[in-house]
Amino acid sequence: MNNEKDFLGWFRDSSPYIHSHRGCTFVIAFGGEALLSDSFSGLINDFALLNSLGIRLVLVHGIRPQIEERLTNCNGSSQYKDGLRITDNKALQCVKEAAGIVRVEIEARLSMGLPNSPMAGAKISVASGNMVTAKPLGVKRGTDFCHTGIVRRIDSEAIRQKLDQNNIVLLSPIGYSLTGEVFNLSAEAVATEASIALNADKLLLLDEDGGIFDEENQLYRQLTTTEADCLLDNPSKLSVSSTDHLQAAIKSCNGGVARCHILDRKTDGAILHELFTRDGIGTLISAEPFEEIRPATLDDIAGIIDLIRPLETEGVLVARPYERLEAEISDYTVIIRDGLIIGCSALHLFKEGKSGEIACVALHHQYQGGSRGDKLLGYMEKLAQAEKLESVFVLTTQSEHWFIERGFKHATPNDLPPSRRNDYDAQRKSKVLAKKISP
Repeated sequence: MNNEKDFLGWFRDSSPYIHSHRGCTFVIAFGGEALLSDSFSGLINDFALLNSLGIRLVLVHGIRPQIEERLTNCNGSSQYKDGLRITDNKALQCVKEAAGIVRVEIEARLSMGLPNSPMAGAKISVASGNMVTAKPLGVKRGTDFCHTGIVRRIDSEAIRQKLDQNNIVLLSPIGYSLTGEVFNLSAEAVATEASIALNADKLLLLDEDGGIFDEENQLYRQLTTTEADCLLDNPSKLSVSSTDHLQAAIKSCNGGVARCHILDRKTDGAILHELFTRDGIGTLISAEPFEEIRPATLDDIAGIIDLIRPLETEGVLVARPYERLEAEISDYTVIIRDGLIIGCSALHLFKEGKSGEIACVALHHQYQGGSRGDKLLGYMEKLAQAEKLESVFVLTTQSEHWFIERGFKHATPNDLPPSRRNDYDAQRKSKVLAKKISP
């Protein structure tokens, strides 16, 4: 934060998320690389903070680098097929050692409580155990994966009992069979199946490669599962980690998890940024769009008022009383982003001349400068087309050029429909612009 005002603004803006996340179940997966990083203490502090805010945490850790180290020390070799480890007897022993040491290390970090430290007074209880049942992956396309397994069942009842007792649940990427065997599992698979079995509110996947980027190296901020599936059609453009995380997110969303988040593990505080700010810092994946344009309802009136009041005060928009908004709400369209109305517009129909007025075009100040204005205007023009209008017009005092750049032409008050012409405020001197609508 640059100053106290920034801090106060951020803290107040985060309060709705603090309230909404309390009592929710989040599954968080991170690789074994996290434990080898100097920033791991910061991640542990963030887990402790989430726990103190009443969030029910299930942590799933990876152990790949720890296994690799032990295999090297015992002159073993790492064998992979289709991105999966072939876990022979020697590798299985390394898996057991790595899982045990990593689990103990995480438990020790979560037990810290030194005075004058972020963990002071945390008093976190950690629960782990045989809550993952597995079965062998078996032989695939001629390759015997030996002790590599797949998740058969998550003991969701046992996990919920631990969570109800205010424990953080820690799951290792190993599973146990009904015959007493131990299997090496994918951490992403354990996290995915746990999130589905628990009907978790969120799955957060900490990515070692920075996240999901487009061809211009720009981070995808949100994706639907359909869009994410399309990215997987070109796996060569994604890292192995990103591919695994996309597949995990899609499966979790399809299994009922509302939202999945893929975050850069190396960004300090990435989880806090993602959970307690509206725009986040990673890639959000959900079955339904995170942001959508839709017809307004009576429940949206308060949000529309919050959006347009500053513009009315500045004289950019004509004042619209609550009663007028209520009477005309069927004319309005809104852009909703995570429950917040960040844009609105109205299409008022006039029978004379088959024309309509696009009015009250407004965007939240934090979301201006992108493509949302064009999307909103395009949506309104499609509505006009559906109504079989021949033209639309706008009255504006400060956005004349913006509309001209989008195909509107200068007109005069005399070109307005008679009923609208009678309401024209000559003192306001609004510019009149019109545009033909293609059938």
